[in-house]
Amino acid sequence: MLGQLHRRHRAVEFRKFLDALDAAVPAELDVHMVMDNYGTHKAPLIKTWLAKRPLFHVHSTPTYGSWLNLVERGFAEITQKSIRRGAFHSVPALKKAIREYIEAHSEAPSPSPGSNPLTKSLRASPALPRGPPSLMPTTLIKRTAVTGH
Repeated sequence: MLGQLHRRHRAVEFRKFLDALDAAVPAELDVHMVMDNYGTHKAPLIKTWLAKRPLFHVHSTPTYGSWLNLVERGFAEITQKSIRRGAFHSVPALKKAIREYIEAHSEAPSPSPGSNPLTKSLRASPALPRGPPSLMPTTLIKRTAVTGH
């Protein structure tokens, strides 16, 4: 019973977010949302809401595709680079370590060119055309962006 209440509460909170988004976006624009397969996103309340708004399009990441979710990736990076091997004797100490990591990372948020593993794998892929680094991968992203999706 308690689990059902928590699921319902999360769906209601997500619905509030969708209502705020709906109010903020001009009515003539399509809204494309990329979401993971979290149960809240598939709740009847949310499905009903989305069915009434044909300009809202949901694109779901694959199951077990957390590496595609930037929020998940951010938490994974904080865990790996800041808190995994730490010893925190209180919740405030843990929060402080997380905050310090975020502040330090925010001072220089861009990775050095070529250090992004995705960029490296795209450049190494035999399926992609070869060319100067200026054509990889931003050209591919721009090319995809003009399709209207």
